[in-house]
Amino acid sequence: MPEGLSPAFSEAVELARELHAGQVRKGTEIPYLSHLLAVASLVLDAGGSEQEAIAALLHDAAEDAGGQATLERIRRQFGDGVAGIVAACSDTLAEDKEPWPERKQRYIAHLDDPDLPDGALLVSLADKLHNARAIVFDLRLHGDALWERFRTGSGPDQLWYYRSLAAAFARRRPGELAGELTRTVDEMARLAHL
Repeated sequence: MPEGLSPAFSEAVELARELHAGQVRKGTEIPYLSHLLAVASLVLDAGGSEQEAIAALLHDAAEDAGGQATLERIRRQFGDGVAGIVAACSDTLAEDKEPWPERKQRYIAHLDDPDLPDGALLVSLADKLHNARAIVFDLRLHGDALWERFRTGSGPDQLWYYRSLAAAFARRRPGELAGELTRTVDEMARLAHL
């Protein structure tokens, strides 16, 4: 384990592995854990704290693997700070999710909340950057057939979402990661001819 990371980080990796066991990235055979590790890596590379890296490992756990009960488990095991970031990175904790456009519009508006902690902005930005990079990579391989993986099934809808995210992060957390997200979304638009 790298110097500076405590056993709690290893515990978070194990919990993420447990909660997301059997899950894969959309339309692939890539274990979902790879995304969580990549987001934690981006957070650490950007100077994030161990608490923020742990939240990065668990950022989808409550939303995709147990809702409020999972969030409370995270709170008990890793504390209020990690649980608060995970909650802030979740667009819903409901089992029956609202339609995609409503959830995403609410999430984008949520990013402008002045009380949103910087750690939540960092983890969310790292998450969205990794997702956008994956979309660009898959657009290069599969072209517009990629959009069939998404619930919206629509390149324009996904591009609207990522452009809105890039604009929000440019306002709320300007810097290299936000700039990289903007450049990646521009590449997404170019490859999708949108």
